[in-house]
Parts: sequence; structure tokens; C-alpha cells
Amino acid sequence: MPVRTVTIADVAKHAGVAVSTVSYVLSGKRAISATTRQRVLDSVRALGYHPNAGARALASKRAKVIALVLPLRAGMNLPVLMQFATSVVTTARQYDHDVLLMTADEGADGLHRVAASALVDGLLLMDVEIHDPRVPLLRKLAEPSVLIGFPADPEGLTCVDLDFARAGALCADHLADLGHREIALLGAPRVVYERGTGFAERTMAGFVEAARRHGLEADARPCEESFDEVHAAVKLLLDERPRLSGLVVHNEAAAGHVLGALRILGRRVPEDVSVVAICPDDIAERASPALTSVLIPAEDVGRQAVRLLMAKLEGQAVPESTLLEPRLTIRESSR
Repeated sequence: MPVRTVTIADVAKHAGVAVSTVSYVLSGKRAISATTRQRVLDSVRALGYHPNAGARALASKRAKVIALVLPLRAGMNLPVLMQFATSVVTTARQYDHDVLLMTADEGADGLHRVAASALVDGLLLMDVEIHDPRVPLLRKLAEPSVLIGFPADPEGLTCVDLDFARAGALCADHLADLGHREIALLGAPRVVYERGTGFAERTMAGFVEAARRHGLEADARPCEESFDEVHAAVKLLLDERPRLSGLVVHNEAAAGHVLGALRILGRRVPEDVSVVAICPDDIAERASPALTSVLIPAEDVGRQAVRLLMAKLEGQAVPESTLLEPRLTIRESSR
């Protein structure tokens, strides 16, 4: 037998107050005495009442939902994406918002469909490309948006991310300071660069520019994710550059494979090759040896993105660009 949904009238009857009083307690739109407020909240808990989302949306003209566009496609590391998503969801709940997950392959049409349906109050987008085809639409939509990443022209948008150009440079700086003269970067899978994904492009550009500034011999190339592909890439790199002594890995799925490939190829870490990764701390700390790394602060970026979006929903002015300063942690893999 179906269970009847508890209504606001049931709460009012249980608490011995008017329906309007319950509404004021739940919405906070009018001051209610502490005793009455507590009686209403006790009744809410006792009856298991949940405000109707549709009714709340009509009353507030807000859906109380934001969309998060996740890049569930080739070349993206799922565990890291889930760190971003978890941070967005938990932060959104602090603002009494739920999160609708969309996939990046829906493109501009998907954004337009969701915005036109009034399903969401705002949009968060990840995996931003240098020449992202969604950008022109975002500039036109009435719904506010925040990009986790930067297109080539961020004017009129709100963007937040780790400063990946500085992250790449920081890795090169660290190896240069240790005295390495020939270094390389193994980056994201080739498909990520073919899409013109901003974070990958900027990391590589920052690394190359810093190596040039230090007068180092440097190489930068994509790297796939399976062990066999990583082994082949590392072997080719060492065959082409036998004096290579410093290696940066910007590919979470490949980081452990790189260490394994170096062992098989007879190169000790850090005695023969120093290795630096750009990855979450848990990946760096689990590696053997533990990896010197620049943190990808997925939780911080996710929180910041939601806060910016909520501020825009409230009509507050926010900065167009927010770049988080990268942090290098020295561990056992570099010297």
C-alpha cells in the first residue's frame, strides 16, 4: 500500500500552528519566536517532512539545481573527475542546491536544452577547450555559468582553475634548480591535445617556456595510459635522449607506469632520473618511490567554482578569472 506523502498542513496540525507559520519557519522570510520555531522543526523531524521541490521552485523562482558538465570521454582520468564532482555536489548542498550531471559530449545543444527547460539555476563546465564551441552560447544565456578552465578568450566569462602554465613551469624550475640539464614532459593522451584542451596545452607551454628560460634541453610530448604504451613512450624518449635525467608526468593514469617502465629499462629513480608529477596527492603518495608533485587541487577548485556561481546567482560581482597558485611538494623521486 503506498505511503501518503507528509504535507505542510500535516506539520502545521502536529505543531499546533498555522500553515503560514510553518512556511515562514522553513523559508526564513519572517521572524518567528524561538519556541514556535523549535516546535515546528520538531514536528518536521517527527513526521519526516520534506518540502516539495516544485513548490519551492515556484515560490522562489529558483530550481535549486545547478548543472555540472563532466567530460566523460577519452583521455580524462575518472578518479580525478570524481574528486571534482564530489566537491561540487557537497559544496552545492551547503547552498541548498542539488546537482544535475551532464556529459560534455552534449555540447552547446545540451546546454541550450537544459537552460531553456528551466531545470537549473546555473551551469558549471569542465574540460574547457582553448577554442571551446560552447563559449558563444554561454555569453548569451540568461543563466549564470562558471567554467573550470580557461578558453583562449575568457572575456565576459567567469573562469576558475589551477594555474596550469605556472604548474608546468614550477616542475621545470625544480629540475633546473637540482642541476638537471636535459628534461622532458610526458603529458596527457594525444586525444586531449587534439581537442585543444586548455589545462593540457597550458601545462606543456609553461614547462617548455621555463625550460627555455633556464637554457635546458627539453622535450614535451603526449603519453597514453596503458602500461605497454607508457613503456614504449619512455623507451623511445630514452633512446632519443640518452642523457635525459629529469622527467615530468602530467598524466595521472600513467604516473605509476612511468616508474615501472624506468625500472624495467634499468633507470633508477631518483639516482638516474628524477621524476615530478602533476597529480592529486594520493597518487603521488602511493607511488614507489613517493613522487615529488604539484597538487591538482580538485576539491579547492570545485568549492571555488560553486561559490562563484552562487555569488552570481545572488547578483554579486565576481572576478572573471580566478587562478589557484600551484604548490610543489618534494618527496623521494627527485634529487
